[in-house]
Amino acid sequence: MSLAGVRVLDLSRVLAGPWCTQTLADLGADVIKVERPGSGDDTRAWGPPYLKDSQGNDTSEAAYYLGANRNKRSIAIDIACSGGQDLIRRLATQADVLVENFKAGDLERFGLDAQTLQDANPRLVVCSITGFGQTGPYQDRAGYDYAIQGMGGLMSITGERDDRPGGGPQKVGVAVADLFTGLYATVAILAALRHAEATGRGQVIDMALLDTQVAMLANVGSNFLCTGRAPGRIGNAHQNIVPYQVFEASDSHLILAVGNDLQFAKFCDIAGHAEWALDPRFARNSDRVRHRGELVPLIEAAMRSRPRDLWLRALEAAKVPCGPINSLAETFADPQVQARDTVVPLPHPLSPELRVVANPIKLSLTPVSYRLPPPLLGEHSREILLEAGYVEAEIEALVASGAVR
Repeated sequence: MSLAGVRVLDLSRVLAGPWCTQTLADLGADVIKVERPGSGDDTRAWGPPYLKDSQGNDTSEAAYYLGANRNKRSIAIDIACSGGQDLIRRLATQADVLVENFKAGDLERFGLDAQTLQDANPRLVVCSITGFGQTGPYQDRAGYDYAIQGMGGLMSITGERDDRPGGGPQKVGVAVADLFTGLYATVAILAALRHAEATGRGQVIDMALLDTQVAMLANVGSNFLCTGRAPGRIGNAHQNIVPYQVFEASDSHLILAVGNDLQFAKFCDIAGHAEWALDPRFARNSDRVRHRGELVPLIEAAMRSRPRDLWLRALEAAKVPCGPINSLAETFADPQVQARDTVVPLPHPLSPELRVVANPIKLSLTPVSYRLPPPLLGEHSREILLEAGYVEAEIEALVASGAVR
């Protein structure tokens, strides 16, 4: 396992932080998930749906929580009390990485700020994930993915055009600002660990959802910076490539994703309109973008002449990029998805039938491992305390004081 021997103290909750630490855990890190006694990670209650037991009854574990917390061990610590704070400081001296997503300045109130922890453990990498970062006029605001998608410009370019049915701003179907931030945080942590190995010094990583959302505007953000013009929403079309969008066949929808002029010529032959590729309005992609309003209606009419699967077979044979729009049932039943082992069984204490979506990273020598199901709240508290050097009497005292559950 690539990260065997790396210990991560995970004080994060919901999605961006847990997504980061689950990735580290999948790569072999020992992740200790610190949770609030009694309730734990907020997402444990974000259901239905919930995991079902062997009798088909709902358990206490929400599917949302199960999707971001495998390969971790859970300890329930009350960081509002002095005993809990002392315990976090002790665990941090034995960790390589600490990940947290408290509001800016919150951990300082408990004596758990990065400077204090690094004074005791100079090699410690501390990654803070917030909505807006540790600086700037919004640093004290709470940040949630939905609001960040709006503030960061994503919803201004996502959704159907305002002048069409269903037009208006639209969020993405999954929390992409959280997920991208979690992945960027993972990359940053790996870089900081490399630096710590070389120098013996950890560092502080300041990750913000808004920063990430602006960064992931990618080519659309670059378009604006180069032109000063905001692109607006264009539904399922592409800002810079034509035809690159959803089309309606005679029975269903499909995606046509023509990426270059040769592919366009092949598509025109299949559609029975070779003349389009010779038309100076459409011959080059730049021409097609400028004359989108003339070309797309022609393609729409042609696409409605045949059923989806006939189009897909012909296009795939000619190596013109295309694809169906699958339901989740169709996605998980797809032979390519199944051949890539995209679903992994991971029996859970409350259900032997738990399955999780696999990590997509494929490493030839140190593959991703699936060692532990998402933990029950406080499932490993005693085990972690013993490893940290506490004796039974000390553990009982911590439990009695409410510092640990």
